[in-house]
Amino acid sequence: MMEFTAEMIAGFLGGDVDGDKNATVHTVSSIEEGKAGSLAYLTNPKYEPFLYTTGASIVLVDRSFTPSQPVAATLVRVDDAGACVVKLLEMYNAAKPRRKGISQRASVAEQAVLGEDCYVGDFAVIEEGVRIGRNCQIYPQVYVGRGVEIGDDTTLYPGVKVYEGCKIGNRCILHAGAVIGADGFGFMPNAAGGFDKIPQLGNVVIEDDVEIGANTCIDRAKTDSTVIRRGVKLDNLIQIGHNVQIGENTVSSAQTGIAGTSKVGSNCFLAGQVGIADHVTIGDRVRVGSKSGIDKNVPDGEIRFGYPALPGMQYHRSATVFKNLPDLARRVSELEKRIAQSEKEA
Repeated sequence: MMEFTAEMIAGFLGGDVDGDKNATVHTVSSIEEGKAGSLAYLTNPKYEPFLYTTGASIVLVDRSFTPSQPVAATLVRVDDAGACVVKLLEMYNAAKPRRKGISQRASVAEQAVLGEDCYVGDFAVIEEGVRIGRNCQIYPQVYVGRGVEIGDDTTLYPGVKVYEGCKIGNRCILHAGAVIGADGFGFMPNAAGGFDKIPQLGNVVIEDDVEIGANTCIDRAKTDSTVIRRGVKLDNLIQIGHNVQIGENTVSSAQTGIAGTSKVGSNCFLAGQVGIADHVTIGDRVRVGSKSGIDKNVPDGEIRFGYPALPGMQYHRSATVFKNLPDLARRVSELEKRIAQSEKEA
């Protein structure tokens, strides 16, 4: 079990210790759930009351923070507690021992090439022509198909499936159950009333520093490539259709679906359950609210809400009307009756 003292944490973060510099922690917790041996943090003022009751041994706070009551925990004061929490989590994660070696229960083709210090877990399958870079972690029951290329320092968690010919860059993380390179949803109606399958002959290209959530599916292209650019972060349970392109540093929350051949620009944010129709182009820096449906192109920097999605301010004005519709309908009905009565009397 790894342990860190308050003095070590302050030294790493450039902070000051207010309390016992020898206080030790071995895990991280929220301030309301803190227990002895845990490091908590206060980054939102509304959680300050928990500071005085937490059982955490060390609490990270902004340097400017002044407690209004006595605090039992040791405080580590830093310039920006929020940013320092991320640094600490990275340090803690880096300090965890990495798995090494190739399991005897894994199936690795003779023609596959693995870089130095790779780990391959039980019942993983790596087929011929695969090239895997240095320091990769291939967890149990992962399947890597023929001709797949994977860069350095990439992690594939249990049950990831990468179909043949796909490419994954450096420092990527694919969580459990992600499927990369399954056939795109391509079918053509035939004269008999059924559907003929359109062969999907392309692949998926995932660039560096991409993270893909559990059970997310990215389909291979019909021709050419489905492309996920550098720095993209995809949540769990997302569907990316064939020939889609997603620009650099775009983020999407869970259950988003993007239909085939659509393009999403860079630095976009798609909230949960967003749906994007096929052959739609979304510009850079676009933000789309939860459960919105996009069926038309969206210019750079726009905000969209609703179904069909509307520009942000137009949606909010419309929403104000939506909640008043029953009252408006009643008033219109009353006015119609008055007009009809006036016409009779005239």
